[in-house]
Amino acid sequence: MQRAGTNRAEEALSVSEPAERPGPLDLERVALFLDLDGVLAPIAARPEDVVPVAARTALLKALQAALGGRLAVISGRTIADLDRILDGSVVALAGVHGLERRGVDGQLWRAEPSKALGGVRSAFASLTQAWPGVELEEKGLSIGIHYRAAPAALPAVREVVDSLAPTVDLTLQWGNMVAELRTPGPDKGDALTAFMARPPFAGARPIFVGDDLTDEHGFAAAAAAGGYGVLVGPARPTAARMRLDDVEAVYDWLSAAVARNGVA
Repeated sequence: MQRAGTNRAEEALSVSEPAERPGPLDLERVALFLDLDGVLAPIAARPEDVVPVAARTALLKALQAALGGRLAVISGRTIADLDRILDGSVVALAGVHGLERRGVDGQLWRAEPSKALGGVRSAFASLTQAWPGVELEEKGLSIGIHYRAAPAALPAVREVVDSLAPTVDLTLQWGNMVAELRTPGPDKGDALTAFMARPPFAGARPIFVGDDLTDEHGFAAAAAAGGYGVLVGPARPTAARMRLDDVEAVYDWLSAAVARNGVA
C-alpha cells in the first residue's frame, strides 16, 4: 500500500510558508496548470454541487487563447466531470490526480483500474449508512469518502481507512475533508511533467496553482521544471513559492493577465 498526499507530498514541503503574492502573469512565457476545487471553484459540501459557471468558462477560454493552448486543469475529479463543470472550455485535462490524462490533441491515456477497489466499496458504503452527510465518490480508478457535510465522522472515517489501507494494493491519500484510495500510478506532478514534455507546453515556464496537500506534487514538479507553485488558501508549509488567499483572488489574478493581453 502506498500513501500519496502524505509521505511523498510531505517530503516535498519546504520549511517556510509562502508570503509573496505572485506578480503579474506574462501569458506569453508560461504554461498554466490549475486545480479545480478550491482554485477555480469554491469547495462544496458535495462534489456534484459544483456546476458550470459562465464567467469561469469565459475566463478559461480567454486564457487558453492567450496562452496558445498552454493551459491544463489537473484535478482529483474525472475528466468527464471536469468537462461537465468547465463546459468543455479546456482541452488538456488530467483527472483522478493524474491517473487519466487528455492532451491538446484530444488523445486520452488512462491507467488500468485496480481490482482491489471492489473491496473498498463495501467498507466505505458502511460509513455512508452510519453517518448522514458522508458521501461516497466512485471515479472508476479510485473511491473517495467525503465527510465535509459531517465533520464529526472523521474518527470513524480514519478508523475504517487505517484498518483497510494496509490490506489492499492501493494508494491512500488524504485531501480537504476526503480520504481516497486510488489505483497506484501517476500523481499530479507526473501529469504536469507529461504535459511539459510535449507541444505546446514544452519550453514554457510551468506554474501550478493548487490548494490541497495532493497539489504538493504539482508544486514540486513545476519548481523542478523551472517554474513555481501558487498555494491558494491559508499559509502553511508547502513547496509552493507564492500564495493567493482564495478563489476570488485567483480570478482577479488570472483576469488581470487576460486584460493585459487584450483577450476578450
